[in-house]
Amino acid sequence: MQLRRVPSQFSWVDQRLVREHWIDQLSHEACALYLFLITVADAQGLSFYADRSLCQRLSMTRDGLHQARQALIQRGLVAYQHPLYQVLALDAAPRGATPSAAPVAADDEPVDIKAVFARIWEVLS
Repeated sequence: MQLRRVPSQFSWVDQRLVREHWIDQLSHEACALYLFLITVADAQGLSFYADRSLCQRLSMTRDGLHQARQALIQRGLVAYQHPLYQVLALDAAPRGATPSAAPVAADDEPVDIKAVFARIWEVLS
């Protein structure tokens, strides 16, 4: 029998995702995006992947990615401010709540990196 070995760069999935029925509220595209984000996120839940990369890796259209991202934002599972994602704790917002989403810049618009880091600081504080 082969036992699972925990790699040095281990990430985890909170079992409440299933036990508390968070996953039941999500499309398979939103689940795929969430799994990808929790896998690549750093210790603070932060990651950066361009839409093009996410679409390729997850076999999604841009519209599908946008819908998946919006579903995760609406349920309080991720925060997004182009170009950064942050995976949030499952208990960060009640399931029925709809946190306000930060305005999202189009892919071809310049991004104020100072504002991005200010937003990260707000979320982490």
